[in-house]
Amino acid sequence: MSSSDDDLDVLQLSAEAQRALKEFYEEQNEKLLSHCDDKKDATNVKFDEDWQLSQFWYDDETCERIVDCVHKTVGSNGSVALISCPTLYKTFKKKTPTMLIKLFEFDKRFSVYGSDYVFYDYNEPMKFDEELLNSFDLVVVDPPFLSEECLTKSLQTTKSLTKQHVILCTGEIMDDLATKLINVHKCSFEPKHKNNLANQFACFTNFPSELD
Repeated sequence: MSSSDDDLDVLQLSAEAQRALKEFYEEQNEKLLSHCDDKKDATNVKFDEDWQLSQFWYDDETCERIVDCVHKTVGSNGSVALISCPTLYKTFKKKTPTMLIKLFEFDKRFSVYGSDYVFYDYNEPMKFDEELLNSFDLVVVDPPFLSEECLTKSLQTTKSLTKQHVILCTGEIMDDLATKLINVHKCSFEPKHKNNLANQFACFTNFPSELD
């Protein structure tokens, strides 16, 4: 067998390995979906952080504080969009089951939440159903990366979805840009994560609240 034939075999094996890996992940996701017959079951699924996607989960106190603030602001029947902050979903469903929640998230593992899940890529900030435009009483957004591009595009989505209220959680270093892009002010409340981050985090809102 020639060296070129050997190289071809390696490429074929590599392609086969890639297909097998893709099939494995699809199978795992199907199994996960099959065990989650409804969204109530899905909220019991535990998701590990994927650092490749810059995922860092909020601690329980942070989830409680944000959800309580949202509830007091929009009420039990309010509508809320969560952009790139999947940790909050379970707390919302537990504490405010009558509230309409939509999770805009890149990680397709969260598709187990059914119709509450909307695939979202901040690189395409306006790629979602038009019927969702300005349809939420409040948007909570936590851009996955501390960059001007990510914050700018995430807030473009935010402004397109919200009727009025916004809660932004991001690195404190984004303060100047955040207040320039959207009419928010920094709160005294500091979001915390289960795994401590090196970057100082901050919370911003465009309305007076208990987080101030």
